Amino acid sequence: MLAAPTPLAAQVPATTESLVNQLAGLETTPDLNVAALRQQALERVKSKVDAAPLKRPPVVVQILKLPQMNAEVQFDSDSPIIRPQSYRVIGRIADALYHPKLLPYGFLIVANTDSTGKREYNLTLSQRRADAIREVLVTTFKISPKRLQALGLGEEQLQDAAHPTAASNLRIQIITVAKIP
Repeated sequence: MLAAPTPLAAQVPATTESLVNQLAGLETTPDLNVAALRQQALERVKSKVDAAPLKRPPVVVQILKLPQMNAEVQFDSDSPIIRPQSYRVIGRIADALYHPKLLPYGFLIVANTDSTGKREYNLTLSQRRADAIREVLVTTFKISPKRLQALGLGEEQLQDAAHPTAASNLRIQIITVAKIP
């Protein structure tokens, strides 16, 4: 189970321009199949492979070198319900996604957890949280759903594997993944 509130690793930069700069620069579109990545993470959790967080390699290596940013989004404990104070952060992300430099791109919203609790639960919770952020961006901020995909990785891609329960592992990543025709 995750502790409340769930602050994430990094603050959203102060300006839309700094967000745009972090997300711009995709050179080649990676070959990502989000459904297959979800299945791969689930199979790894169920197989109990790499049970110790320190020994777990990233499950989605392809995203590590893509343009991205971490956002601090708070959720209710053990829930995909976004806390009201986080809507400002999500609004800033939406502003960046509307910037002319980023309009031709698609993005992947990745939610991660720490290693507190059961791996399978964390994987499911992180998917629900990624879906919740996508839903807010689509319904509240009117970002085209064609530009956004959501992926929960639970504790399968820790930012700080040496400290698997560290708050820095509770993060939301916005990753540039595609040039939209």
